[in-house]
Amino acid sequence: MLTSVGKECPMCMGKKVIPGTCVCDMEWRGNRGDEEEWEDCQCAREQQCPVCHGTGLIEN
Repeated sequence: MLTSVGKECPMCMGKKVIPGTCVCDMEWRGNRGDEEEWEDCQCAREQQCPVCHGTGLIEN
């Protein structure tokens, strides 16, 4: 999508952030989320897009 400011960032597709990823492995057990369940996954938070710096657009 083209605008007067620039075009949509190809890395984040105009969303301004990159979603975090989750990796799951039964060997990581030991982190307790609550009293009843064990957490097998470690997830990264979403982060600002490094290409467009959180604007969603890149200059033409």
